[in-house]
Amino acid sequence: MLLLLLGIIVLHVTVLVLLFVSTIVSQWLMIGEHTADLWQNCTSGSVFQCLASSSNEWLQSVQAMMILSVIFSVL
Repeated sequence: MLLLLLGIIVLHVTVLVLLFVSTIVSQWLMIGEHTADLWQNCTSGSVFQCLASSSNEWLQSVQAMMILSVIFSVL
């Protein structure tokens, strides 16, 4: 029983670390000089330029759910 509880705790800590990393880290996708993530899209040619991610409804809902999941996991 103690081994099962330890496994569950390790699994939860791993999930929390992955949640924080996936929410905070930038550059999820890198194609040449173009990088994209949940929050912004950047191009690094002769001029480094970052634009906000598109305003699709699904992307805004993903952003909101990621922020809520971080807040609830801290609580």
